[in-house]
Amino acid sequence: MNKHLAAFAAATAMTAFSATAILAVGGVALFNRSGVAPANTSAQASKAADASFVAQSQVQQLQQQVAQYQARDQQYQSREQQLQQALGQAQAQIQADQQQAQQFQLLLSALQQRGLMSISNDGRIFIGESSEGE
Repeated sequence: MNKHLAAFAAATAMTAFSATAILAVGGVALFNRSGVAPANTSAQASKAADASFVAQSQVQQLQQQVAQYQARDQQYQSREQQLQQALGQAQAQIQADQQQAQQFQLLLSALQQRGLMSISNDGRIFIGESSEGE
């Protein structure tokens, strides 16, 4: 009977030791805040898939916006180039008109010096006549 009692005591001790170890591991896992949550649950997998889809969708939207901004920037640069060319042409035309106005002033001055024309004080122009008689 001593053998049975010794075997029973050994079995009880081993069972108690195993149960204590299992409970200790479970308790540590239960109260471990830095542990990793199981990833094989359907809710978490669904959330991860949704987050991935949302991230991909946002990336695509941002890429489309970047493409739109690049196209708009290209349009602005093209328009700026056109306006720069138009400005250059306008400045060249202004310069040509100023030269022509100077030539007219020189011509009028030469005609007045030779007595072929005169301009009265009120702005009337006399060609071949003198304004002094009036």
